[in-house]
Amino acid sequence: MTKFSDLKLHAKVLKAIDEVGYTQPTPIQAGAIPPALEGRDVLGIAQTGTGKTASFTLPMITMLNRGRARARMPRSLVLAPTRELAAQVAENFDLYAKYTKLTKALLIGGVSFKEQDQLIDKGVDVLIATPGRLLDHFERGKLILTDVKVMVVDEADRMLDMGFIPDIERIFGLTPFTRQTLFFSATMAPEIERITNTFLSNPERIEVARQATTSETITQLVYEIPASGRDTGKKKRDFLRQLIDQEGEKVTNGIIFCNRKVDVDTVAKSLKKHGHDAEPIHGDLDQSYRTRTLDGFRDGKLRFLVASDVAARGLDIPNVSHVFNFDVPSHSEDYVHRIGRTGRAGRSGTAMMISTPKDDKLLAGIESLIETTIPRGETGMVKPADAAPEKPEAQEEKPTKSRSRSRRSSKSKNAAEETQSAPQPEPEATAEAPKTEERRAPKQDKPREEKRSRGGRGRGRNEDRGPKVVGLGDHLPGFIEKSFEERRTE
Repeated sequence: MTKFSDLKLHAKVLKAIDEVGYTQPTPIQAGAIPPALEGRDVLGIAQTGTGKTASFTLPMITMLNRGRARARMPRSLVLAPTRELAAQVAENFDLYAKYTKLTKALLIGGVSFKEQDQLIDKGVDVLIATPGRLLDHFERGKLILTDVKVMVVDEADRMLDMGFIPDIERIFGLTPFTRQTLFFSATMAPEIERITNTFLSNPERIEVARQATTSETITQLVYEIPASGRDTGKKKRDFLRQLIDQEGEKVTNGIIFCNRKVDVDTVAKSLKKHGHDAEPIHGDLDQSYRTRTLDGFRDGKLRFLVASDVAARGLDIPNVSHVFNFDVPSHSEDYVHRIGRTGRAGRSGTAMMISTPKDDKLLAGIESLIETTIPRGETGMVKPADAAPEKPEAQEEKPTKSRSRSRRSSKSKNAAEETQSAPQPEPEATAEAPKTEERRAPKQDKPREEKRSRGGRGRGRNEDRGPKVVGLGDHLPGFIEKSFEERRTE
């Protein structure tokens, strides 16, 4: 079997790896490191949790060990979609480069520009950044990317989901054409494939697992509960707590995923209210709070992490026993990344998902993607009594509205009966009546015909209007005729 010592890594890098306790590389590492050391472009496709970070960190440290960085001109660039993933890459770099003199800078949001500028001004070998913050520094004139020799794009499909592809393309244009590119992704969407064809030169493609597959060490279950209407959220929160209680001591820790940030906060508050140790994490929270929460979860001080998909990609938390999908993910690929937080490095894990009738299409899409029917769990623990009771006020309002409607309808009915019973005055017959009707009838009919033709119901704009009339035609208005008669009389 292949060992790290067989991959031609620098002796200082091998020493750091030995201290960590790693001896054998994962399949993606064994496939990506040799061509990367040869200076070739690499396209790595592997599911989350397979060691992609070390696949580019280790060869990068080996290649950059010689040389020195200049001020504001980093020698290598690593792009990550989220702050947490970028921070994790920085931690891996510190771990494996501890015996070298290489320097790094971490450019992420939520941190002062001043501190980051000071690091860039000194000159760094490795620049690890999110796309937005990197472009902010560039536009402020604090960064020059013309000396980048190695560029890494990590979790490219997540970049696509978060709308970073235009930024990635711009950053590619700011770096030298002769750079080496290492491109890693868990899935290969058509847009991702287009970018690789555009910016990678004859890459070595390493695909260690079928795209969008789930680990065999993960026990998957989906619970279809009959929840609908306004109390759906309450029913799902009740059922989530029942699942946690049912698992008992098996749940050493767990990540609970929600689709919306507002639900992340609500579920975390609900769990804490019922005695569970839980904290939320999503993109709207302060970076220092997010860092403390993740550190607490990694250290075992926090049992439950309620998260949006910001925590679904690339976070190295090896001992997660359970993943709970409070919501069925909107994108099928996100299911793979979410449950990939458990069952890592050969360990066993459990992934449970709560589904409602409105999620049937999303659930079908997930099963189609992973080419597996997810086993259904028993939902007998969900009782109809869990539904939120109707408010008495709402029951009283309904009859009140119906009575008021009935009163109005009875009044209108009585008024109609009185109108019908009242004697109707007969029209006065006059000798001039036929003459008036004869004159006015054409005036009333003509606008109706024109209106219908202009309405466009099967007729053109100028159809059925007859010959064009010049002047007043045969129909002289009464007020004009009267004025002529008065002048003749005078």
